[in-house]
Amino acid sequence: MNASLTRFLGIDLGTGSLKVALVDEAGVERAVASVAYTLETPQPGWAEIDVERWWRALVDACARLPEDERAAVRGIGFSGQMHGVVLTDATGRALRPAMLWPDTRAHALLDAWQDDAQNSEGAASNPVAPGMAGPLLRWVLQHERAIADAAQWALQPKDWLRVHLAGAAQDAFVADPSDACATALAAPDGAWDLALIERLGLPARWFAPLAASGAVSGTLHADAARALGVPEGVVLATGAGDTPCAALGSGLHEDGDALLTTGTGGQILVTARTAPPARRGLHRYRSASGGWYAMAAMQNVGVALEAARGWLAYDWAQAYEDAFAALPSPTLTFLPYLSGERSPWLDPAARGGWLGAGIGDTRGVLMRAAFEGVAFALRAGLDALREANRAEGSEAPIATLKLAGGGSVDPRWRQLLADTLGARLDAIDCPNAATRGAALLGGVAAGHWRIGELAALAPAATRVAEPREDAALAQRYARFIDLYGRVRTWFPTP
Repeated sequence: MNASLTRFLGIDLGTGSLKVALVDEAGVERAVASVAYTLETPQPGWAEIDVERWWRALVDACARLPEDERAAVRGIGFSGQMHGVVLTDATGRALRPAMLWPDTRAHALLDAWQDDAQNSEGAASNPVAPGMAGPLLRWVLQHERAIADAAQWALQPKDWLRVHLAGAAQDAFVADPSDACATALAAPDGAWDLALIERLGLPARWFAPLAASGAVSGTLHADAARALGVPEGVVLATGAGDTPCAALGSGLHEDGDALLTTGTGGQILVTARTAPPARRGLHRYRSASGGWYAMAAMQNVGVALEAARGWLAYDWAQAYEDAFAALPSPTLTFLPYLSGERSPWLDPAARGGWLGAGIGDTRGVLMRAAFEGVAFALRAGLDALREANRAEGSEAPIATLKLAGGGSVDPRWRQLLADTLGARLDAIDCPNAATRGAALLGGVAAGHWRIGELAALAPAATRVAEPREDAALAQRYARFIDLYGRVRTWFPTP
């Protein structure tokens, strides 16, 4: 081992893959690896996974990192998919498969939450979706009572993984505000809403105490250390949700900085020093560094494009080629709402597909419409954020977005996004922003950095697209909004 090496390991527990990254003492990414997995759908609308698949993916991913660099790890941080939940016993053993954010089984149980309701402390609540921990736990209480009675903890995905790495040490059973505030069981600042939890009949014991994202929450157990090739006793940071970790890893720090992430879903977030105002269809959450962000969260980005690609029998390379070689149809629209939508519509019953197809439309034209439809859905979310700014008297136009996420690499897709959003796009020089953010939190827990010093480590950003005026594109966007309004009446919320 090179004794001069110092590394921090970031683990991003995503919906479709687990990523790891090693970051050096200057905050520079040195090695990355990932392992993909698929969700299980034992019944329509369910989204689950055996947590042991997460553990095996982590072991496999770490084995792909250089051995000498793993041996130099001094701290580990965590980023995780938000909203889902893992029910465990007192030792952290999962009692059933993890239930994840795309899950819609609790759709009929949202009556306990009202969009405009206030929590017990008088703060306006965030939007509630069926795949959040609150509705999912309410479903378990009604349908799996034996498991509910046996459960000691209801952990967020990344918190289960940290507990596992710590050997179920008591100090590892914590949650962080950035994850807790997105469960539909906490105030916007992340504090558990115990009155709501009691009203729902959920046991208060399920909810772990809160700790800062960069706090030490356990140390690496000997068995886990051997499996990962990392020194025993390394400190474990509490970690944060994947979106706040991506903001941290992307270097967002000024009030009003904005980030677009595209993956299975898509998020547009704008940082804020103080709590943003409540707005229907928008979220206001805590950041990994203790601040806030307002967010539009769109469920159907990569998942909708993947569905369209599959329906049209494309591989990805040819899908891009044909779509961006085709002229857009003046009549064809693709509504990407295949699994409902959160921002800005807050409409879990929303559905989509192609409308206005003509006999002469080719596969390429249909695929082009799919890309445009996803871009239009993102624009609707950005418009909601801009309107919220105007309502607060801000003239900030949100004219520049930092760009992160594996779903936004192709330059033609980036240009379409810029044209549709009416915003400049600056790609950050860090394709694994959430994983890097997690590693930085590991460095904070190890005492290498203070949380306020991380802004100085922001990665470089490169302008990759300038918005262009396109009157025809604007007309197609207006038709998209009109069609959504018409189609939503076909699928009323139960």
